[in-house]
Amino acid sequence: MPALADGTFVSGTSDLPLMPGLAEIQGTSTVFDKPSGRIVETYATGTGITMSDLVKFYASTLPQLGWKRTGDLYFERAKEQLLLTAVESGDRITVRFNLSPLSPQP
Repeated sequence: MPALADGTFVSGTSDLPLMPGLAEIQGTSTVFDKPSGRIVETYATGTGITMSDLVKFYASTLPQLGWKRTGDLYFERAKEQLLLTAVESGDRITVRFNLSPLSPQP
């Protein structure tokens, strides 16, 4: 597993690592625990990280925590889904973490 710089996890979780080099943006975290599952949304930013670095880190780390990769930055586990959305601007990347209950299939 890629090393976690300091064992940091995304706010509101104990099982979603924050990639080394990323720092959460203060005041952007939303965390709800509902009967249907938890909802966590937060933003993190960092410099010197490319989209490719982000994909490689989460594609290799999250499956070891039980997540199944179903898209570049989309993962599913049990009854949860995780979508990471990233925007690169110069040498800075900003990542949105969105964890929510898995939508029921029709």
